[in-house]
Amino acid sequence: MTVKFALLGAGRIGKVHAKAITGDANATLVAVADAFPTAAQAIADHYGCQVRSIEEIAAAKDIDAVVICTPTDTHADLIEMFATAGKAIFCEKPIDLSLDRVKACLSVVRATKATLMVGFNRRFDPHFAAVRAEIDKGTIGDVEMAVITSRDPGAPPIDYIGRSGGIFRDMTIHDFDMARFLLGEEIAEVAATAAVLVDPAIGTAGDFDSVQVLLKTASGKQAMISNSRRATYGYDQRIEVHGSKGAASAENQRPVSIEVATSAGYTRPPLHDFFMTRYTEAYAAEIASFITAVSGKGAAEPSGEDGLIALALANAALLSVAEGRTVKMSEIL
Repeated sequence: MTVKFALLGAGRIGKVHAKAITGDANATLVAVADAFPTAAQAIADHYGCQVRSIEEIAAAKDIDAVVICTPTDTHADLIEMFATAGKAIFCEKPIDLSLDRVKACLSVVRATKATLMVGFNRRFDPHFAAVRAEIDKGTIGDVEMAVITSRDPGAPPIDYIGRSGGIFRDMTIHDFDMARFLLGEEIAEVAATAAVLVDPAIGTAGDFDSVQVLLKTASGKQAMISNSRRATYGYDQRIEVHGSKGAASAENQRPVSIEVATSAGYTRPPLHDFFMTRYTEAYAAEIASFITAVSGKGAAEPSGEDGLIALALANAALLSVAEGRTVKMSEIL
């Protein structure tokens, strides 16, 4: 089965997904829609697809699935629209910034029996997935602790900060999902600290740029997340999982993995510059997994419920910072 796709949103992440779709032998990109016609036309010209309106895509009989890469405040409405239209849906995170709105959206998904997958691409990174595989094999025994480091090379524009939902919902949300993926248990407690250390304008916009979060499950398993909007040395992405029999870790990746030794010492190439290059394989594997689900050969995971829980963890972290205390997830969900 060849899954026929439409792309909603022709911005930076839309371009990433367009490349992943057209690079898969089991998929074809039929149409693209964007609020800016020139952006949509650029993708249409590059990949040989059509520019259509969102309404035309919803009514189209030659489209099986949509990939939603539009601004966050449009996600829930579009999910409901395309679920009702009978399309399979892949949506970038988060579904919405409001837990109540996400819950209402997922009710529509369930009622229409729509296929919905949420874009937590890091589960599909081959290095992170290999760590999870070692956990599943029992190599490191029972998981006890995880450390997740995620630092961007630089802060986004201030106008983006204002509409992003804040660092916990925009950036750390990926790490919340990864913590659940690695620990294998639901989070029961969240304790977070946050500061503005990179750019005072981020604080003026009502957000933070440097955060750390401690997560704890009911059984006592723990995960520590370290986030910063600035890493002068590149895109810093690392995980380590400690278990009763050992540990497994995934180091930072580089475009070229070499080491050069001279009389001046040892040097290695710089890290990837951002997510577009660091997670290229993850995006391709993510779309491949979605195609498998649309074809009826597997589950759509991460699911809408995974998206709901990740957002709830972000909200718990915000409350923890605001009130200076550990927050129980039973207070949020």
